[in-house]
Amino acid sequence: MDADVLIVGAGPVGLVAALDLSSRGVSVIVVEEREFLEPPNVKCNHVASRTMESFRRLGIAAEVRAAGLPRDYPQDVAFRTSLIGRELSRIPIPASGERYTSRVGPDTSWATPEPPHRINQTFLEPILARNAAVAPGVTLLNRTRFHSVEQNASSVSAVVSDGSGERTLRARYFIGADGGRSAVRKQIGAKLSGDPVLQHVQSTCIRAPKLYSLMSADEPRAWGYYTFNARRVGHVYAIDGSETFLVHTYLSSEEEVVDRDAAIRAILGVDESFEYEVVSKEDWIARRLLADRFRDRRVFLAGDASHLWVPFAGFGMNAGIADVLNLTWLLGAHLGGWAEEGILDAYEAERRPITEQVSLFAMNHQRKLARPGLPAALEDDTPAGDAARSSFGTAVRELNEPQFAAAGLNYGYAYHGSPIIAYDGEEAPGYTMGSYTPSTVPGCRAPHFTLPDGSSLYDHFSAGYTAIAARGVDISALTVEAADRGIPFAVVEVDELPDEYLCPITLVRQDQTVVWRGAPPDRAAAAELWEKLRGA
Repeated sequence: MDADVLIVGAGPVGLVAALDLSSRGVSVIVVEEREFLEPPNVKCNHVASRTMESFRRLGIAAEVRAAGLPRDYPQDVAFRTSLIGRELSRIPIPASGERYTSRVGPDTSWATPEPPHRINQTFLEPILARNAAVAPGVTLLNRTRFHSVEQNASSVSAVVSDGSGERTLRARYFIGADGGRSAVRKQIGAKLSGDPVLQHVQSTCIRAPKLYSLMSADEPRAWGYYTFNARRVGHVYAIDGSETFLVHTYLSSEEEVVDRDAAIRAILGVDESFEYEVVSKEDWIARRLLADRFRDRRVFLAGDASHLWVPFAGFGMNAGIADVLNLTWLLGAHLGGWAEEGILDAYEAERRPITEQVSLFAMNHQRKLARPGLPAALEDDTPAGDAARSSFGTAVRELNEPQFAAAGLNYGYAYHGSPIIAYDGEEAPGYTMGSYTPSTVPGCRAPHFTLPDGSSLYDHFSAGYTAIAARGVDISALTVEAADRGIPFAVVEVDELPDEYLCPITLVRQDQTVVWRGAPPDRAAAAELWEKLRGA
């Protein structure tokens, strides 16, 4: 074998997979057509809280949070008639330098050690690539193209080529993280289905050093601007906080193409005399598509290779990272020798339903935004205009706050029907894009709390499973049976369990998923439980 796992695609999903597998002692080769540190397209602008929690575990959260916009730049979302026009309303989100201390904003009271972070992929991806390049057991093959994959009962063989010609790489498992046009998906015969056309979008990255000077000095800057006027509806995202912006022009259902320059000027609110430079541009179609399967034996799909949707709430990339961290935990368990190959069946059973749920949330939100119903007096300098701006500003803020403070998408989803979760008959609480109910029902995210020493509960999780228990509860049967099977196991004892923890023992795996809860089991029951959890 050239490596334990071969990954095609060195975007955020593929690089995070490599970092996580490295942390588990698994050897990895990553194949990528681009040059090392070649800038990606200006895409995702948001790292979700759940992703930041994983970056904390991987030791890169501080580096990620220090990158992107300046530390004192507000990460607010402002709703305006145009970028330099009138402000309608605003969602306050703290700057990165105040992220752990500020209590102003809808996401500042979340139960997490790592709040979200707004950073464009052009800053995030190089951090991941540099860390992957020095991670033990990781080999990055840039300027290398993937051609085909074959597999047998024990390995996978992939044909790749670089400047010196074709060669074959062999690994035990294979991950296709090669994006929406995935060649790996086509190789295994997986098919996308869903809603192929929701909206046409023009995205343009511009450099405009004088743009901020046209805005009111009395109003704080924002990370994201949603603009609404009779000429054009669009979004603008600050990339570097000084001169670079990403402009999304959203076309109506009757449009497939519009004049790019005119649309940008209508969104910005500037006339023909204003000068800006086009850095890059991309026309794309908002879709909601899901692969009919995420796996063919030893070959797995993750990220955009397995699902595509409107990038509202920033959960395209973040869902892909959640996919692949679910998969790499399972692969690490099996390759580490303490789990049977059957544990890998949990990947599609757990992740495919969740990605479908999130894609529906995003699509439904897109449909609401596609028909904003602009008041006729929105830009009028009259009392009627003031009233229109006030009511419309409140409406768009309330509509959009759940996607920019998406507590439900971060913490509310639960895995149903997983072969490696011991369910107890209680249904997991429902959730929305913006809200959820913390719960220890098996399949849910273990509710976070801070320990008496000030540390995060999650910082004490083992690479396998962790028992969260009331102090003095007998954990011996679980401990002995886990040791007999070589399962990584830790115990967090607390004097008083939070209200959500209804049982004396709650068993949680490293990705924070509750897998069992109950009273102390005897040896036989503990043995049976561990056999299920390790996919035997």
